[in-house]
Amino acid sequence: MIPLLNSTQNQLLRLSQGQLNLLETCPRKFQNTYLEQLHPPSNPDYEEKQLLGSRFHLLMQQQEMGLKIGSFLQMDSQLQSWMKSFAITAPEILNPQTDRDTFRESEHLRTLQVKDYLLTAIYDLLIANNEEVQILDWKTYRTPPSKRKLQYNWQTRLYMYVLAETSDYPPENISMTYWFVQSETKPKNIKFTYTSVQHQQTEKKLNQHLKKLTKWLQAYQQGEQFPQVPEGNKACNYCQYASRCQRISVNSENQTSQNLLGNDSNLINLANIQEVPL
Repeated sequence: MIPLLNSTQNQLLRLSQGQLNLLETCPRKFQNTYLEQLHPPSNPDYEEKQLLGSRFHLLMQQQEMGLKIGSFLQMDSQLQSWMKSFAITAPEILNPQTDRDTFRESEHLRTLQVKDYLLTAIYDLLIANNEEVQILDWKTYRTPPSKRKLQYNWQTRLYMYVLAETSDYPPENISMTYWFVQSETKPKNIKFTYTSVQHQQTEKKLNQHLKKLTKWLQAYQQGEQFPQVPEGNKACNYCQYASRCQRISVNSENQTSQNLLGNDSNLINLANIQEVPL
């Protein structure tokens, strides 16, 4: 079941779904963030949400491993509320009826080499049997994005693509479900099923991006900058590097940076924080 076909080499450039999202949004932002490792000023509210999301992921991992989490929940009323609601909404996940033919693992790592790149996916929970395999992902921000946005987010595309490429499961037997545990009333989920057509489309788009990235990296080694998005692009309104790109003033940049970090709905374009916000 799910035989690993992973291989790693020291010279491969690792790419996650967050990096692919950023590369697609703005190549220059990819350069600033990942190649030059520039970072905006920290935002306490954002960091607090990130920490809370990370703690929820850790609790779900401990729960899956059979470790006791009661003492941790007693110390955090927010996490306790989330876990209680989730247990009521999806008891089959927290208290599964499994058999020896079912494989379950939290924080399941998969890698796939494509040319000079190592595509990396970390699944919050992977559940597989002899017929199908499910990817489950936990989200801890309040307002779920539209299903269309999630469908074209690289987390959805890359996670199912890598799983299909590194296992014996055909695309039609693969699914991915996002669980939004902090929804206003009760936890909600958005599920995607996979197809061979989608797999081919993802492969085509992925190869296009990697071909461009290779070209840009080679030029970058010669002192050239990565391309920018066209002037007037809305992405610049929420970019912390806007003044660096001479797109808006420093004062406007500081304001839009704070707006970005303070608004969960905009995090759909970042997708780079341990699968907590998208």
